[in-house]
Amino acid sequence: MDFLLGGVAACGACLFTNPLEVVKTRMQLQGELRAPGTYARHYRNVFHAFYTIGRVDGLAALQRGLLPALVYQFSMNGIRLGTYGTMQSAGYICTSEGRVSPLRSTVAGALAGVLAAITSSPIYMVKTHIQAQSAAEIAVGHQYQHEGMLHALTMIHKEHGVMGLWRGALSSVPRVMVGSATQLTTFSSSKQFFAHLESFPKDSWLVSLCAGMTSSFTVAVAMTPFDVASTRLYNQPVGPDGQGLVYKGLSDCLAKIVRTEGFLGVYKGLGASYFRIGPHTILSLFFWDQLRELYTHYIQKR
Repeated sequence: MDFLLGGVAACGACLFTNPLEVVKTRMQLQGELRAPGTYARHYRNVFHAFYTIGRVDGLAALQRGLLPALVYQFSMNGIRLGTYGTMQSAGYICTSEGRVSPLRSTVAGALAGVLAAITSSPIYMVKTHIQAQSAAEIAVGHQYQHEGMLHALTMIHKEHGVMGLWRGALSSVPRVMVGSATQLTTFSSSKQFFAHLESFPKDSWLVSLCAGMTSSFTVAVAMTPFDVASTRLYNQPVGPDGQGLVYKGLSDCLAKIVRTEGFLGVYKGLGASYFRIGPHTILSLFFWDQLRELYTHYIQKR
């Protein structure tokens, strides 16, 4: 049941945060391997990006890639939160005194993230392709011409086989592993901290909300470099052999970004990342925690 609750919670958050994911993807691809000041900045900041996409591509474009985003969130977070929740319920992340162990929580979150990242990689790649698609006047990065999620999966499989669907999967592992370990560890620890403060009524939803807000800031800072690299790796053009034509892998991608765009290049779109990761972290973990409590109360009453 933890797997189902985790997936449903993430989908609920995705409905609100997908426009921010579209903006984040565009901003991370903007000025790819170009020195600052040598390219046209179609998206000057998060708010300007919203305005530009809505004006040129239409308001519906702000929800571009919603279907693969929902499928990805259900599968990835269903596996990630479900695995972590199972370990938490079994007591694996707590000490003998019942307190959350930062080390055990970090390891559990990282392992759950690795499993989820590899399993859900094909959908994330398609989501990135579709969300990057735009009118020529504001296009950034390589432009794929997918007609939808199923069309994209079919074409990638037809051209590059099964392995083509998992292109970039290994490079995405550090992104989700760092994000998952940071998110779940800080959420569990923060929730315990706020509960012990007794500033809110027992079992109040405000405890989960404050823990989610604390977790989101840490996640945005820790994960953004890996997120930028993953977006670039997934969206790069590929040759007939299915290999990327721009980057060879995660380390090569990060090195090229720093060399040509400067160190801040790996934090490109940080504001968009926080605006997206922040609400998504808060909403998904809040929904997940509340759904688990409702399910627990339901089981106890039976």
